[in-house]
Amino acid sequence: MLNEHDPFNAYKQTSINARAAAANPHEMVRMLLDGLLEEIQRAAGFMQRKSFEEKGQSINKCLNIVHGLDSMLDLENGGEVATKLNQLYDYCSRQLVIASVENSTTALIPITKVITDVRSGWANLN
Repeated sequence: MLNEHDPFNAYKQTSINARAAAANPHEMVRMLLDGLLEEIQRAAGFMQRKSFEEKGQSINKCLNIVHGLDSMLDLENGGEVATKLNQLYDYCSRQLVIASVENSTTALIPITKVITDVRSGWANLN
């Protein structure tokens, strides 16, 4: 269980906040994609341990990250890429809800694949 009074956790959160503040939009998307992949792994662990409350919190974090990524899209000027990403993020959101309701780590696999592919494509933009 996460202890909010743990000094290491406080340092880690401060480090993440500092990196986010210094990040340009490209780096911010990369950080969000990385964070989403990490949180999906945590959600899977909670599912396996039948830690339903923590699973719910973790799935909520995943959904918030997906919605954050989606809200950063410029659908008016982003062309086909923005439209496709919007569709992928919508799929991931729906799949996260299914995974949570069914408590299914198997349902997380396609989300991980999609986000890993998006992350790979994003890394190639540098």
